[in-house]
Amino acid sequence: MAGNRFRYGQWRGGPDPLAPPYDVRAAVDAVGAEVLAGGSLREALRDLLRRGPQGRGGLDELAARARRLRREALRRGDLDGAVTRARALLDQALAAEREELRGRDGDDARFAETVLDNLPRSTASAVAALSGYDWASDEARATYQRILDGLRGEVLEQRFAGLRDAARAVAEPAAQEQLAELMRDLNDLLARHARSEDTADAFAEFMRRHGQFFPERPKDVDELIDVLARRAAAGERLMRSLSERQREELAGLMRQSLGERLAGELSQLDAHLRALRPDLNWQRGERVRGDRPLGYGEAAGALGEIAELDELLDQLDQDQPGATLDDVDVDAVARTLGRDAADDVRRLRELERELRRQGWVTRDAEGLTLSPKALRRLAGTALRRVFADLTAGPRGQHDLRSAGAAGEVSGASRPWEYGDEQPLDVVRTLTRAVRRAGPSVPVQLAVEDFEVVETEKRASAAVALCVDLSYSMISQGRWGPMKQTALALSHLMATRFPQDALQIVGFGRTAMPLTQQELAAVEPDLQQGTNLQHALRLAGRHLRRHPGAEPVVLVVTDGEPTAHLDPEDGEAYFHWPPLPETIEATVREVDRLTRYGATLNLFMLGDDPGLRRFVDAVARRSRGRMFTPDLEDLGEYVVSDYLRSRHRRR
Repeated sequence: MAGNRFRYGQWRGGPDPLAPPYDVRAAVDAVGAEVLAGGSLREALRDLLRRGPQGRGGLDELAARARRLRREALRRGDLDGAVTRARALLDQALAAEREELRGRDGDDARFAETVLDNLPRSTASAVAALSGYDWASDEARATYQRILDGLRGEVLEQRFAGLRDAARAVAEPAAQEQLAELMRDLNDLLARHARSEDTADAFAEFMRRHGQFFPERPKDVDELIDVLARRAAAGERLMRSLSERQREELAGLMRQSLGERLAGELSQLDAHLRALRPDLNWQRGERVRGDRPLGYGEAAGALGEIAELDELLDQLDQDQPGATLDDVDVDAVARTLGRDAADDVRRLRELERELRRQGWVTRDAEGLTLSPKALRRLAGTALRRVFADLTAGPRGQHDLRSAGAAGEVSGASRPWEYGDEQPLDVVRTLTRAVRRAGPSVPVQLAVEDFEVVETEKRASAAVALCVDLSYSMISQGRWGPMKQTALALSHLMATRFPQDALQIVGFGRTAMPLTQQELAAVEPDLQQGTNLQHALRLAGRHLRRHPGAEPVVLVVTDGEPTAHLDPEDGEAYFHWPPLPETIEATVREVDRLTRYGATLNLFMLGDDPGLRRFVDAVARRSRGRMFTPDLEDLGEYVVSDYLRSRHRRR
């Protein structure tokens, strides 16, 4: 209405109803903290989803609930209950029949008693032997029929949820014809689907005629096959879970109760379903135990529930390469674990999607990994931890000595663009403002008036940081400080001194150059070997790519060289204790770097006497320095040494 006025302010009615159920940046920081502590990057991302945001509602909690339900299903009862019940009903029928026969005279009664006395001990065989028996007792006849009708009803209801009433009346000709027609049409439909024929119209006609037997209301043939195959697989798993004697008994009772015709159609249906869904576990049995006898339907239902929980556990484990939370069947979670569990899965899916949407993570063939944006945040955190009082300076500072990626002034200028950190060209900025607005005091500046000084990139230093990736680094708790140090130095150089060129070289039995992203994701080398020779060779290649820069090599290691590259085939050769050939090959690389003019500083972790002697000799030979920092001080030592050497160069 006209005249209505609205005021907006901060929400004060409790938690913000529009806030997301997670803090994306906090999730990224939690992953970063685990990586900086020495954890695996991929494991940290997996743990984020396993624990869940804020430590609740994660995959681990859902998997624990699924395992608990599975254990409960395994204790539900005795799978042989169908045979046990049939035996009890048979004994009841025989007792009633004998009671009736005792009150009768004549040879027929005595002959009937002889037949009953000579029945096979097997329940299934006894039921089969009595199929043509002329019962004297109406009670006994009805009890015997309950054996057949009850088992037939349970079998058919287990396969077709809407068939119980028809199964009870299968003795009637109309019901028999209805069941036979259903089986024929179903087997024909599945056979056509197996031949890759177009079955859309045939499926619609099938559901029109027999849809009342399928309360699941499948939308197409594939959904129909899935429903039927899961139920058939549960029945097969029931048979596999029984002993050989129990299996024979139950199979015999099922043949007797279903009849040859219906049993044949059902066997053909199972063959179709097994061929169409071979991915289901048809062969596995379970050790279900309990005091309560389970009928056929209950037993098969318990095994079907266990199979669904097994499938759900595989999805929640996320162990397969390329697995995502989209693989988790939310409907199955809701059926087995409840709606709250399904909501937890949806929240985790949303968190994963939001991490990707905001550019914090990317997905490769092996799963999730941090994006360059997240790695910059991680490296910035590492730098703040390592050197708390080191800041990059305010963004508006225009100091020619730290002109971003500029380095040296070229004499030209260009219009300012958002994000530029080059120094302002004050004269040309004021000139543009005067030309635009005319001479006036004070001069009115607009955004389009600003110009910045163009600069050229000049690498003042080429730095090679060689970090030990051998297994001893993680076994001795040195992996986290090493990774934090390398990330902090790379972030410092990228943000404060981009004119310097950094190459990180990781070395175990062999060496390899690492990007910032590769460093964050790198795993310890489980092979033995510390190949410092190869690392120094790669460091030398990096230095020679920047001939105008001052060469600096920093080495972080906790062991003396135990591997070198064979000069003939280039393969890494390991031996402990170190061979003279390994020491000589490493020293040759040290001498090459020294002749090139490189400063070689070594940071020794641990107190191994052999390592101390080697590092001390290398430092004296290369006129470098040796440091023996504590683990918690490693980052500050390396970063401070870089800053001191840079200050001396200025």
